[in-house]
Amino acid sequence: MNQNIIIAGGGVIGLCSALYAARAGHRVTVLERRGPERDGCSYGNAGMIVPSHFIPLAAPGMVALGLKWMWNPESPFYIKPRLSAELMAWAWRFWRASTAEHVRRSSTLLRDLHMESRALYEALDAESADFSLVKRGLLMLCRTEHALEEESATAARARELGIPAKTLDAKQTAALDPGVTMSVAGSVYFPNDCHLSPARLMASLEARCRALGVTFLHDTTVTGWRMERGKIAAAITSGGEIAGGQFVLCGGSWSPEMLTGLRLRLPTQAGKGYSLTLPQPRELPSLCSIFTEARIAVTPMDGALRVGGTMEIAGLNEDITRRRVRGIVKAVPEYYPNFRESDFAEIEPWRGLRPCSPDGLPYLGRTDAAENLIVATGHAMMGVSLAPVTGRVVAALLNGEPPPQDLTMLSPDRF
Repeated sequence: MNQNIIIAGGGVIGLCSALYAARAGHRVTVLERRGPERDGCSYGNAGMIVPSHFIPLAAPGMVALGLKWMWNPESPFYIKPRLSAELMAWAWRFWRASTAEHVRRSSTLLRDLHMESRALYEALDAESADFSLVKRGLLMLCRTEHALEEESATAARARELGIPAKTLDAKQTAALDPGVTMSVAGSVYFPNDCHLSPARLMASLEARCRALGVTFLHDTTVTGWRMERGKIAAAITSGGEIAGGQFVLCGGSWSPEMLTGLRLRLPTQAGKGYSLTLPQPRELPSLCSIFTEARIAVTPMDGALRVGGTMEIAGLNEDITRRRVRGIVKAVPEYYPNFRESDFAEIEPWRGLRPCSPDGLPYLGRTDAAENLIVATGHAMMGVSLAPVTGRVVAALLNGEPPPQDLTMLSPDRF
């Protein structure tokens, strides 16, 4: 064993892949396009581990809902109109995938992946409790009875899959999280969900990797690959060629930019999300929650409160669209009435680009494009939740072992 592994991408997927590869005895080098003080998608997210999220983004009703939201500049979803063949092809595939059969086939796999990842997080936390893993569950907060009925139907499906879920009325919801005042009709409670601090998680993963001898090359952008007889001989980077025995592509939203020299297509759109973190909130919930109608995630983190949301499809564009941030801020007092929009006036919003495949499933596995290449990207909003299990799958593939799950639906070659 003890192969030289090159991992292209230093986000949470890349670090978990590096960690489990190094634990398997491999020599690992991580190539990261940003500097050491990076702030990408793995840092400012809501930090949720969500077995409750067994329904992929491509689901019935999502296209109609997206078209409805398109006309509201502060809505949770927006596609920036632009002349792009890639965007049009992605949208067509998304529409094709948004079926009940796709959801049925995906649900069991996503459940298994999330539950395995949760178990791995517990194991990592038991080794060193340095990333604030909180195992108190998640509330899907519903302001309207209609939303509560829809979430209750999802809860029923969750229970069929063996995922605990309970519908609560407003009084029961308030009793479960008394630290915050809520204006809701009720909620669905998923007790197996967890949350953590993403920045502390990333620091923990990097420290564990360095302790195992993993090398990090920052400010190193992968621009292509040198092929020899059907295998990758080296990654071509901004710092020159870097040779290796096996390669792992996990560049998030930038993964399609790294495909030069490979006969591989990874249809991906960057879904921009925003978050704002209140260091001293008026009230502090003890559970993470999702504002169901507003599609906003709320997570307590080490005494602070992070609020995040939106899915803005606008290409590899990291500019901050202030009107979309306003949509997040305006929604908070609707669910937490003791908060004010002015609470966020001095908070600088964070933004990150989430890699979204057209069927809402990650790309994970080996590819026919190169004998010694593994792809691990396209996790969209589930990157943190699925990172450890993705790392374990990558390590198994590097070792020539069968992965713990059937990865057919996640094949990088499926499009």
